[in-house]
This record gives sequence, structure tokens and C-alpha cells, in this order.
Amino acid sequence: MADFTTGDPRDPAGPVRAGSALSGEQALELFRRQLDSRLLDIAARWLREQDQGFYTIGSAGHEGNAAVAAALRPTDPALLHYRSGAFYLVRSALAGRLPEQGIRDVLLGLCAAADEPVSGGRHKVFGHPDLAVIPQTSTIASHLPRAVGVAFAIERASALDVASAWPADAIAVCSFGDASLNHASAQSGLNTAAYATYQGQPLPLLLVCEDNGIGISVRTPKGWVEAAARRPGIEYFSADGSDLIDAFEAASAAVAHVRTHRSPAFLHLSTVRLMGHAGSDVEAAYRTQREIRADLERDPLLHTARLLIESGLVTPEELLKAYESTRDHVLRMALETTRNRRLQSAEEIMRPLAPRRADTIAKISPLFAEPEVREKAFGGVLPESDKPMTLAQSINRTLTDALAVHPEMMVFGEDVAKKGGVYGVTRGLQKRFGPARVFDTLLDEQAILGLGLGSGVSHLLPVPEIQYLAYLHNALDQIRGEAATLSFFSQGAFTNPMVVRVAGYAYQKGFGGHFHNDNAIGALRDIPGLVIASPSRPDDAAAMLRTCLAAARTEGAVCVYLEPIALYHTRDLFDEGDGGWLAQYTPPSRWAETHVPIGRARSYGDGRDLTIVTFGNGLRMSLRAAVRLTQEGYSCRVLDLRWLSPLPVEDLLRAAELTGKVLIADETRRGGGVSEGIVAELVDAGFSGEIARVTSRDSFIPLGEAADHVLLSEEEIEAAARKLLS
Repeated sequence: MADFTTGDPRDPAGPVRAGSALSGEQALELFRRQLDSRLLDIAARWLREQDQGFYTIGSAGHEGNAAVAAALRPTDPALLHYRSGAFYLVRSALAGRLPEQGIRDVLLGLCAAADEPVSGGRHKVFGHPDLAVIPQTSTIASHLPRAVGVAFAIERASALDVASAWPADAIAVCSFGDASLNHASAQSGLNTAAYATYQGQPLPLLLVCEDNGIGISVRTPKGWVEAAARRPGIEYFSADGSDLIDAFEAASAAVAHVRTHRSPAFLHLSTVRLMGHAGSDVEAAYRTQREIRADLERDPLLHTARLLIESGLVTPEELLKAYESTRDHVLRMALETTRNRRLQSAEEIMRPLAPRRADTIAKISPLFAEPEVREKAFGGVLPESDKPMTLAQSINRTLTDALAVHPEMMVFGEDVAKKGGVYGVTRGLQKRFGPARVFDTLLDEQAILGLGLGSGVSHLLPVPEIQYLAYLHNALDQIRGEAATLSFFSQGAFTNPMVVRVAGYAYQKGFGGHFHNDNAIGALRDIPGLVIASPSRPDDAAAMLRTCLAAARTEGAVCVYLEPIALYHTRDLFDEGDGGWLAQYTPPSRWAETHVPIGRARSYGDGRDLTIVTFGNGLRMSLRAAVRLTQEGYSCRVLDLRWLSPLPVEDLLRAAELTGKVLIADETRRGGGVSEGIVAELVDAGFSGEIARVTSRDSFIPLGEAADHVLLSEEEIEAAARKLLS
């Protein structure tokens, strides 16, 4: 490792330069980590040449971020840019680890080694559970909304007096590149931070833009980063990232501002990009030699070396000797790393995706509040002694019960607080539990999910609401690229427990058109590890919501809880006034007998002629059709899937074999809909009976009565059933 000796009588503990807050000792240490980071980039290229390394996007030119790490505490949660090698190495050292440990972490990631400490060889990321570094695979700043959520959660946990993953005086830091600043998710993060601060919401967040002036080959206009960064409530700081003193002092000032004022700051570090975007990048194809030389002249390693020499702390000869010995040491470590075991099987790779131990969750009786606490929460009348309830009422009472016993739980989204949601599902919750736990957000689905992701990884229990299913697609990468990947790329060391409530599906008697009647969930069903609950009846809604909350709390599960809008206030099943779609509320104390495990269906009837497989609005239509068929002498059963991911395959196969004929009634689209997955499961399992399906059309949903022409109908279900039965 780099070691320096000097006969200079000057005290290294003093300022490295007159008037500087950076000591000579700190400068020496930061240079060592900058040098280690640069040599790791060289090792990455060497490993790739040997076909032993799989990642060559490096940190060369960005080593000034070592100064940012030095200005922070090792307990400040960090969500890092992919050029953060020096930051990571400094953070590792500040946490009391040996320099070799940080270097080895990075090398193991480059080689996709199974014993890499955070992702276990699944990806090259900067992350470590002991260093408060949350792994990010994003290269387009999709981690900014989560970073805002982490900063929000630090303050909200203190306000709620609940445990957090971070110290009460911590600040969150998030780094990203200049090109990424233009991405919608980055703009969402910046806007949310400014919006919160504008309203007086504490938000201890340090945003660090490492501006090298180019995104792969596309240049960032001069002055654009500063212009884009200046927002109301966000303090702007800037520094030359190649100048260690300038970077350290600006970072220290920005950190002090955030920590003292509990409000966000934007640190703009001017950097250079050396060695191209990645190993395969030929810069000469789009940059002039003059531009490349200009960047080389701003090499932060050379600037720091010059500073150390001018300060009399080292000689040029000592620096060269240290460089050569460190290079040899890092390359030897790289060679040794190639001998480490790599992931061996699909099972091993997928292990962190969905641990969901159903038996464990089933044995965990959900906590429920003392009778007097529940009575106060429910205004003196316990819901189980009230009259039978609708779907919306059941969800509302279940949220009330959960909020009463989990002080770390929050319900938030657009219009959920005073209004109580567009459909009244969250009515009264803010009045009962206060605006710190039930609150409205800005109109930005990325921001809503980012708050949930940041809160979840901080050990709170977020229950965000997306107002309509169509709006979820605006921010789907927050679930796909951020929520679902975190456990996978950290082997479960970091999780973001979250239950996302989504009002969805169609059949609102023509109201609203496509944006209020979306039936597309294919983009959700292909996200690995995601739980998708789809309750139709009030009693299932309560039980399944409790299961989702339990899975989130115990296993860090990310759950999407789809609520059929058209069934929210439905009361009858067959005839007006029959109350067939109402159900008595079951209190959480009856968890053992009413628990609905993830991936278990519900069967209606004991027919032996036909199984109708369905979910959502299809359940009510199928039950009505089945009764008419039964009156004509046919023997039908209806299977409500309830869970759309994972599908209840075991229950599906059992019901199919009992009748030998399966009709799938699927309100989603024919192409990319749920029915395709059901048919595939039946065929893969060797089901030899007859299969048919009826679905909605491959169309967006129009306004008014025209919707009836493209949506699955009760008549279509009955006609298809008759065809199968005959």
C-alpha cells in the first residue's frame, strides 16, 4: 500500500496549505485512497483483458469525491454514483476498516465473485451494510427520489419517536452525473426536495453532481448544471473536483449547511472523465485530442500529488515509489480475486429475490392494539361489531387497525389526507392519526414511490397510494429498477418494505375513460420478486392487506395491492338489496384462522363439471354466471386467484384436475394479460383437460358506454362456459 516518509520537520497535523481546513495528514490519507481508486480502474481493464472481470466503468477523473466522503460521517446514508470509487474507499477507511478491505470489496465486484460483500457477485455496485452505503445500480439518477425519501425518513422517524436505520442527526447524500441530472427521475427528486423545503419540511439531503461535462459522447452545455440546480430552498455550492482543498472545503460547507439547517444543498463538483466512459469506449471517435489533453491536465491525482509536494510532505521520488508499490499490490490482489468462487446456480442467484417464508409469516400473529386503543381509534365503535362492510370500508378499517399498532407506519399519496382519497377509502385516517402519519403528497408518482422507498430502507413502514393504475406507469421504474432490485443486489442486507395501494381496473360505468379505467398489469407481473395482491371481496381485502403488511415488516417484501375501483362500494351480488358483496369485519386478533398466505386462491362451490378461474371484477361476474349455469343443472366452481404474483399454481392445478375443464375469465387484455400466465402454468404442469379463455380486448378503454365493447362481460363468460360444457 502507499506509504510516505519525509524528513520535513513540518507537522502533518497542521494545514496542508496556509488557511486551509484540510490537514496534511488528511491530504495524505485522501491521496492514498484516490490512488487506490485509480489503480482499481486499471485493474478492471486488466481483468477484462484476462476475461476475468466484467465491469470497466471506472472513477478516473472523479477521485475528488474522496473529499466529499471525508466531510461526512460514516453513519450518513449514501446512495452513490457509479464513479464513486474514491468515496467508497474513504468511507470504508473512516469506518475503521483496513484499506485492503475496501479494495478487496471492489475487486470482488469486478470479478462477480460470490463472496462480494453486498451483491454477492450479482452486479458491480458500491454498497455495504456496515458502511451505510445503499447499493445503487442506476446510471440515470433513478435513485434520487429514494434519496429524498431517506432524508425525509430521518426527520420523520424522529418526529414519530420510532427507531430508524440512521442516527437522528444524520444526513443523506446522493451523487450522480451531469448527464443524469436531465433525467425525469432526477428532476423529480430535485423538485420534491424544493417543494418540501418550500413548505418548511426538514429534509437533510446533500445532492452531489459530479460534472465531467459529457454523458458518454453527448456534451453537457456549459453552465447548464448550475442553472438546473438552483431551486428555491436548495442551497448551491460549487468546487473544482480536481482541487482537493477546494472540494473538501466546499463539501464541508455543504455538509455543515445540511446538518445544521436540516435542509437540502446541491454540491456541484467540476470533474473530468479520464479513460473514457468504459473500457470499450473509444473517445477519439467523438472528442478531439485537445479536449482529451485538457482533461489530462486536470487529473485530480496529479493535482493532489502536486499539493503534497509543494507542502513539503512528500518528494516526487517518494510518490513514484509509492505509486509503483501500490500498483503491484492492487494487481496482485486482483489476480488473487480471480480465484474466488462465482455464483453456481439459478437457485443461488435468485435466493434474495423473494424469501417469503409463508410458514413464518403465518406463525407471526399480527400485533393488535389494546381494546381501549382500538376503541379510541375507531371512535368508540369497534368495526367487528358494526354492520357488514363494503370493500372500501374494510380496507379503511384494516388501515386503521394497522396504524393503531404500528407507530412507524405511514399512509400517503395524492388526496389521501383531508379528502380521504378520491373514493373515500382513507377517510378519517388523518384525523385519527395526525398529519405526520397520514399526509398528502405532491402530484408526482415518482416522488410518492421514492418517499416510500427511502422510508422503507430507513426501517419505517410506508403504505403509499397511487391514485389510479394508469398513473403507476409514469413511475414504474421506481418499482422495477429501484424497489425490486434492492434486496437482490444486497442479498437482503438492505430491503425496502412497502405496500403500494393502487386503485385499478375498469367497470366504473363509463366514468373517466382510459386514465381512470386501466386494466394493464403486465408490466407489474414481470418484475421478479414483486408481490401483487388483488382482493375482490371485503373479507379478503382485510386478510390480504394484513398479509402484505406482515410480509413487508418481516421479510422486506415489496407488495402492490390492487383495489378494484368498481367494487369499492358494491353491496349486492345478485339482486338489489341482497347485500351479497358485503362482509363482516374480522379483527386482527383472529389472524390465525383468517390468514391468507401469499399465493393461495379461494374457491367457491364444489362443482365437478367446470372451473372458472378469475380475479378482480371477474369474480363477481363469474359467480353470477356460475349460479345461472348451476340452476340449469351444470356443476361449476369458481376459483378466485387473489394473488397475481406469485400465481397460486398449486390451487389452480387442484381445481383444474377436479373438473377437467377450465375457463379463464380475465378482465385484463388478451395480449400480455394474466390469462397467458395461467394457461402457461396449466400446460407446463401437464394438464390434459380443456382450456378456454375470455378476456378484454387489446385496446385502451374508451369513455362512456363504448367501454362495454372492449371489456370482458358477464355474458361472454357465460357463453364461453356453455361452449365448454357442451
